[in-house]
Amino acid sequence: MDVAEGLPSGLGNPSGATDQPSLRPTPMLLQGQDYFFRSPDTPLDFQERMFRADLVADEPGDPVPCVLVLARAADMEMNELSLALADHDIRILRIDADRCLDLPLTIYTDTPLIEFQRWLLRPVMVWRRHFDITAIPVDPATVHGAYVREQWQAVANWLACRDDWEQVNSVRSTEHLDRLTQLQGASAAGLRVPRTAVTTMPGRSRPGGGRCIVKTAGHHLLEPKPGALRGLFPQPLDIRRTGEAREPAPVLVQQYLDADRELRVFVIGDQAIGFRVRKLDPAQLWVDPDSVAVERVEVPENLLQRLLALCRQWRLDVAAFDLLGVGDEWVFLEVNVNCDWRWFEHRADCADVSTAVHDWVRGRFADLSAAMSGRGSW
Repeated sequence: MDVAEGLPSGLGNPSGATDQPSLRPTPMLLQGQDYFFRSPDTPLDFQERMFRADLVADEPGDPVPCVLVLARAADMEMNELSLALADHDIRILRIDADRCLDLPLTIYTDTPLIEFQRWLLRPVMVWRRHFDITAIPVDPATVHGAYVREQWQAVANWLACRDDWEQVNSVRSTEHLDRLTQLQGASAAGLRVPRTAVTTMPGRSRPGGGRCIVKTAGHHLLEPKPGALRGLFPQPLDIRRTGEAREPAPVLVQQYLDADRELRVFVIGDQAIGFRVRKLDPAQLWVDPDSVAVERVEVPENLLQRLLALCRQWRLDVAAFDLLGVGDEWVFLEVNVNCDWRWFEHRADCADVSTAVHDWVRGRFADLSAAMSGRGSW
């Protein structure tokens, strides 16, 4: 996890002018947020490098079965997966949002085949992770940039919804799995959730009647310019500062809970791997990651069964849950579908999640390949 210098003023506006009217107050979640991450677009995928360098011999014949990943170049979890799958002769194909311009790509609509460069491939599994339209390196304020974004948005959504190949984390369910839907589902599954309000007037909201936290209703990272990411991290609600000011868009105001422990649980198939996280404030994970302590822990059985039930309900194969321990209760905060696990493994000095993900993808790929071969689907 890299943290670079503070965000330059005017970022994301080609003219360099401020991106909001001077008379409007700065939105709450943009105040005091100096996290900035420059996402590199250098390809590090092992298989891509090998094929581009012609170090893998072409074998004429039927389309090659593969795992199709929609991500971005800096997705190190998928770079690591590529290397792990190569050890078992499983092909991976990457389409990265920050490197998708001018790709030699043809996707057939009447058969589940993809022609990529000189290879004819048959995706067996499709995994959309960090393929964010804002990462495409074009200027959306121009006709050309808006056109490119619109086309890739439509095609990426279609690729991740086709029913003639297997989806990892079905987009049909996850595309609507916003944070509020998550809270409703977790509550129905028997997990405690913080009292929450959705409002453009946070100064008037006090769910739970005590201290509150203001959170984004969308993603935790804002990308006003391709490759330049700015954090939208939870902040304490300070009535003295906000007063009656209105936000330009709705935010979440959530009850603050005094927790004695915090848990990150990765669910891979029917397996759960837990990490206890110790930090002083919610943004510390991004702004000062070296000060965050992480240790591998077992997931309590009663919590495990509820998380597995939620994954079945939401059709999630690989996901990360964030929870707080308050007394003898577990409080659900959110589930992260585009979960990144390498940082947690690094801090806890283990590789349990990587091993579980690689084994799950390889096993699922083998099962699907065998089934398709039996039906003559190649």
